Amino acid sequence: MITRREYLKLSAAAGVALAISPKLLLADDGPRALITRVIPGTSEQLPVVGLGSSASFSRIAGEGDAARVREVLEAMVQHGGRVFDTAPSYGASEDVAGRIAQEAGLGDRLFWATKLNVAGRGGGAADPEAARAQLEQSFARVGKSPVDLVQVHNMADIPTQLGILGEAKAAGRIRYIGATNTSAGRYAELEPLMRDKALDFIGVDYAVDNRAMEERIFPLAQEHGIGVLVYAPFGRTRLWQRVEGQALPEWAAEYDIATWGQFFLKFVVSHPAVTAATPATSQARNVIDNLGAATGRLPDEAGRKRMVAHIESLA
Repeated sequence: MITRREYLKLSAAAGVALAISPKLLLADDGPRALITRVIPGTSEQLPVVGLGSSASFSRIAGEGDAARVREVLEAMVQHGGRVFDTAPSYGASEDVAGRIAQEAGLGDRLFWATKLNVAGRGGGAADPEAARAQLEQSFARVGKSPVDLVQVHNMADIPTQLGILGEAKAAGRIRYIGATNTSAGRYAELEPLMRDKALDFIGVDYAVDNRAMEERIFPLAQEHGIGVLVYAPFGRTRLWQRVEGQALPEWAAEYDIATWGQFFLKFVVSHPAVTAATPATSQARNVIDNLGAATGRLPDEAGRKRMVAHIESLA
């Protein structure tokens, strides 16, 4: 399993220029505006690339590396990013990031998305009081009122936990509510929820080599005016393994793609149903690289097919 860090090291050893400078986010006459998408049913716009806090971000938070966490968060904000996705189950991520955001005065500059789940992945019943206690803990950690988005993590006990989120939204403590699912076996369960419940957002997995969302979930989101956060846009580590030792195709420059990370992200955010992708990272340089995918040209449908064909040719 090759990680992004390992991929960067291998590419650098091969003489590939990968270290992206903040200057790459600048147009000739000043800062280059990030591509944004409107949250369905509102006039609010979000940059199409944000930051997730699982995986390596969770690791540095758990290690107590507050300086690194602050560096990553500040890199995103300084380069125009806003969407920060976390969860109580991501180790120390929510706690450490919340504390640092408050200390650094970043709270109002972040679109803060967290989650609720005291039922676990097993699908058991959620204790309502435990769910409310977890939600109160998240409110305290975020230190922002109202919190922008809280979703039921892994669709656990939707009747109980989504009901609690609905109460908090009605009370003005949460702006948007939703549900997440990254398990292929449960995609079908998400569909009736999108049709029948008052979801503002969903969080799902989607990547150039994982396009199941395009069949039914994305069309439903567009039909019902539901925002979409994308998780695992790099296929966790799958895509880094697939492109190991491979140079970008020359035609990638037609879409202002400078790195493989931008290739993967530009495919994801070029789908019109996607509101934002939130790749996790523990490196400020990766944050800046990722935000480069929110600038310049995006592929059209023909370009997207070309990207899929190229990745499939590397299998």
